[in-house]
Amino acid sequence: MHKTGTLALTLLAVAALLTGCGSEKKDDGGAARASAPAGSGAKGLAPDRKGVAHQVVFEVGGTGAAQVMWIGNTNHFEQVTLPWTKTESVTLEGAELKVGHTVSVVPGSIKRADGSGMLQAAPCTIKVDGKQVADNQNGKSDKLCEYQLKD
Repeated sequence: MHKTGTLALTLLAVAALLTGCGSEKKDDGGAARASAPAGSGAKGLAPDRKGVAHQVVFEVGGTGAAQVMWIGNTNHFEQVTLPWTKTESVTLEGAELKVGHTVSVVPGSIKRADGSGMLQAAPCTIKVDGKQVADNQNGKSDKLCEYQLKD
């Protein structure tokens, strides 16, 4: 029980640290996005181009309440009621067109269905444009659900 909780917290911390080191991003809500100026010709960076918008669906199964962290356009961490679904539109821009953008969901812990009272990771999936691209084997894997989105 303690191992699962510690692993979930470790994964949350690692995901937060890895995604917190990037540049600011713009979602459809108008937040700032750092990118190379149009026509700047910065080596390896695409000038202010946008790719196709992708519909990304994050799902966490189970019952009850759990802490969930997901990374789509921005980082989110909140207490949710399970089962839980969140849909975001993600459009790659600038350098993301070349290197991609990681989307992920870190599910909280739920009680195992075997009645033992032990905890396990809640089942999670990620779907991109209607196709399932990541899962944690119905909670049997301690890995988070993540996918490298590319145009």
